[in-house]
Amino acid sequence: MAVIKVRNTDERIEGLEAVGAFLEKQGVLYEHWDTTKLPASLQEKFDLTDEDKNEILSVYDDEIKSLAERNGYVKWDIVALSEATPNLDELLKKFEQVHTHTEDEVRAITAGSGTFIIKGEGETGYFDVELEAGDVISVPVNTPHFFTLTEERKVVAVRLFIDPSGWVANPFNDPEFEEAK
Repeated sequence: MAVIKVRNTDERIEGLEAVGAFLEKQGVLYEHWDTTKLPASLQEKFDLTDEDKNEILSVYDDEIKSLAERNGYVKWDIVALSEATPNLDELLKKFEQVHTHTEDEVRAITAGSGTFIIKGEGETGYFDVELEAGDVISVPVNTPHFFTLTEERKVVAVRLFIDPSGWVANPFNDPEFEEAK
């Protein structure tokens, strides 16, 4: 279950309802999918074959299609990151820069964990949303954010897109973020 840490107050927000309510106020979609649907052989597997990826997409087909219909997503895929990922540290450095997109950034975590750092509305400032298997988040269009792995350094996630070309990262230089580190 997701946990939120508000950087400028050190407030921690836990529990499905509290996390959902906080993120809703920020305009961030949050859902939780049933992880018991995923076969045990894929629950802790991070070096995936195309067959594995297709199986994950098949298992969550109803959830993916529901989310897609509600929000206009037309394409989806699987991303898997772990120590087996070539050039993982270089890849993470690219991720770990505040940026925006011209469409939502959607992740449904199916295994492992990761953290979205998001710039909140008003005086909220930046907050971290640590996600684990079952957590689904959609960071709204033009919202400053970035994604990184947790200490376990492994994640599998379904990504949904309106248009993959809209998902290009646009750098967002923010002195407020530098102060919040």
